[in-house]
Amino acid sequence: MDAKTLQTIANQRRADAITMIHRAGTGHTGGSMSSLDILTVLYYDVLNVRPREPRWPDRDRFLLSKGHSVEGYLAVLADRGFIEKSELRTFSQEGSRLIGHPNNAVPGVEVCTGALGHGLPVGVGSALAAKRLTQPYRVFVLMGDGEQAEGSVWEAAMAAANFKLDNLYAVIDRNGLQISGGTESVMALENF
Repeated sequence: MDAKTLQTIANQRRADAITMIHRAGTGHTGGSMSSLDILTVLYYDVLNVRPREPRWPDRDRFLLSKGHSVEGYLAVLADRGFIEKSELRTFSQEGSRLIGHPNNAVPGVEVCTGALGHGLPVGVGSALAAKRLTQPYRVFVLMGDGEQAEGSVWEAAMAAANFKLDNLYAVIDRNGLQISGGTESVMALENF
């Protein structure tokens, strides 16, 4: 898919996410907006998935480690057909499965995430399982730049290298922000 088409899709999903956040009166706008270009490229051009068969054994696995940015993720899942678009109206409402973090009760969501630093360790386990079981799937983990200060991220990165997990892709949304301020003033990452 060409870059212009992907950008158009990403912007449409941004509108969906903003609508969800506004309707619910809650959400994480910044992280969802900054991650949507990445999510769009993955879900519309890279990942080998079947929206109507979300538990297909050979599917690529995607983990949103920065789980607080769920609004953009849900907008993409709905547009791809994992869930009905109308369900987005229930985001963060009582009784909805579309809560403020990824919930594996939602088709297409592999694991519940939210506590930062857990995505890459889970991704390492999934990629290692694929290798040991000779399964063809790849594992993609989207992390925030602020979460790079978590020790579990670096332990997982060392394990990935040790086990030669060439089926694992760690993507970092380098937006320069975290909950307590800019990444460079909270815990500098440069030269990242």
